Amino acid sequence: MTKIALVLSGGGARGISHIGAIKALMEQGIKPDIISGTSAGAFIGALVAYGYSPDDILNIFLKTKFLRFLRFGFSLGGLLRIDQAEGILKKLIPENAFEALKIPLVVTTTDIHAGTEVCFRTGELAIPILASCCLPGLFKPIHFEGKDLVDGAISHNMPVAAIENEADYIIGIHCNPMVIQKSSRHMHAITYRSFRLAMRGKAKASLDRCDLLIEAPDLYNYNIFDFTKTQELFDIGYNYTKEFLAKNEVKI
Repeated sequence: MTKIALVLSGGGARGISHIGAIKALMEQGIKPDIISGTSAGAFIGALVAYGYSPDDILNIFLKTKFLRFLRFGFSLGGLLRIDQAEGILKKLIPENAFEALKIPLVVTTTDIHAGTEVCFRTGELAIPILASCCLPGLFKPIHFEGKDLVDGAISHNMPVAAIENEADYIIGIHCNPMVIQKSSRHMHAITYRSFRLAMRGKAKASLDRCDLLIEAPDLYNYNIFDFTKTQELFDIGYNYTKEFLAKNEVKI
């Protein structure tokens, strides 16, 4: 029997599109045997691994005002604090342990001092997931197990390596597409696009190792804080994946 791995990238609010993509996959009978995620992908991956359906997860995002939980906290460590979101995770997964998940999950974070990836798959669940979402400069690093941890996307925004030896078929869902765009003279636009180009270049090797890669181009027009557009982002992931599977023969 083919063992399927699902790899979910980071991307802030754009990660909501993962939920729609997963729903489309499941409607075709495609379900993961192991999940690897970073940042938003780790958060959503944990809910899927615990047993929530894509529709359940969509409703959670629609009902939860995530921006309210990104508490402003001016400090040397970062502009925002993400720790209030810990209560959400513990409410959704009361056991707060990797061992409570129905599907094995690997969460990727980054040790900000060593500059290396740190993966978690056992023990406490909420803190590694929150650490995986801590984008440096915006969020204060989370100290856990003797390390200061930040966004896993810094080291691996498409964490294929963490599980590729444990699966026969790898499905990657990447929510940070690049599109051809007219040049801009606005410094903010140039800086933002340069950052996304750098992130994609770093992720390219992992993207190439996916047997099936789902990447909706329309996501380019959304930013990491677009949580008010939850339904739109879900629909983009769902509709693109449904059409993609209809046009491409997937043999697993």
